Amino acid sequence: MRLILIGPPGGGKGTQAKFLIDHFAIPQISTGDMLRKNVHDKTNLGLEAQKFMNLGKLVPDSVILQMMQSRINETDCSNGYILDGFPRTIPQAEGLDDLLSELEQKLDHVVEINVPDNLIITRLSNRRSCKECGQVFNLIFEPPTTAGKCNTCNGELYLRDDDNAATIQQRLSVYHNQTKPVIDYYSKQGLTQVINAIGTIDEIRLEILKNIVL
Repeated sequence: MRLILIGPPGGGKGTQAKFLIDHFAIPQISTGDMLRKNVHDKTNLGLEAQKFMNLGKLVPDSVILQMMQSRINETDCSNGYILDGFPRTIPQAEGLDDLLSELEQKLDHVVEINVPDNLIITRLSNRRSCKECGQVFNLIFEPPTTAGKCNTCNGELYLRDDDNAATIQQRLSVYHNQTKPVIDYYSKQGLTQVINAIGTIDEIRLEILKNIVL
């Protein structure tokens, strides 16, 4: 099973990805993790990427795609994989199509986790983090036993800057602007499966399986 998983910040994409990894016995390929590993291991591609990073520039798609080719050819990808965070643009999607064609592979599905913006804002703006141990609570779904205090270490809970409503809205705007063209690109290929992720984790999980397993 070869999948692309797309979803907004706070939409539950990470939770569903963990289930899919276990269910299909396939790895999740994060471009960020892949890039950091190549840089850390000082591979030829990592050294090439580091040149651009040192200049404060984005790593070119061509370099990312070469890293992707190397990663996909590893043995743990023999049953498939989940791509996370890539592609983000049409040129990247086109480059990925070319790469998969060379490898004689095809994507099975592009799974879009669709959650209304107002629900995302409600979820994330109600998150609280512990200043001491970093544990995260949600005032709606997983509230602390004692208001304002961490269950684990009794540290003070606070609202992170990136969890305030204005910042979340900005992150969602960037997400929609980036991903809409990519989703449309794959929709034209008949690959996009839109999952309305409003129910429970288990309900969303079953909805995903229903849409991607024939």
